[in-house]
Amino acid sequence: MSDSVYFDIADRILAIARQIRHADADAKSPITSLESSVMRFIDTHPGANAKAAAEASLLTSSNFSRALRSLEAKGYVRREPDPHDARSVRLHPTQKAGENRRWLHERWGALLRDRVPDETAKELAAHLALLEAALVAKRPES
Repeated sequence: MSDSVYFDIADRILAIARQIRHADADAKSPITSLESSVMRFIDTHPGANAKAAAEASLLTSSNFSRALRSLEAKGYVRREPDPHDARSVRLHPTQKAGENRRWLHERWGALLRDRVPDETAKELAAHLALLEAALVAKRPES
C-alpha cells in the first residue's frame, strides 16, 4: 500500500483532534492540550512516577514540569513521596481530575455519538487502540 494512505490516516487523526479541541473551546476546557497529555497518562497510571509520566507524554522535562506545576495549582494532580525512593514522587489524579474526566466522557461522547454509528465506533476504537499500542511499542527509548 502506498505511503499516501498512511499519511492520510495520520493527517485525519490530527484533523479530528483539532476538531474536538475546537468543540471544547466554547466550553472553556479547564486544562490546555499540553496538560491534557500529562493528565491522560496520570489518569490511566495513578501512582506513576514523574519520569514515566514525562516520557509517556513525549514532553521535554521543562515542558512537563511546567504542565505538572499548573495541574497541581489547578487541583488536578497531587504528589506523594515514593515509599521506595526518597528522591522520587508518585503522581495521582485528584477527585477534581476524576470529575473533569467524566465531563470529557460526556462532552466527547455527545460530540461523536450522533456522527459515528455504534458498530463503527466500536471497531474504530479497537483499531485506534491497536495503532496507539504499536506506535508506543516502536517508540525509541529516551
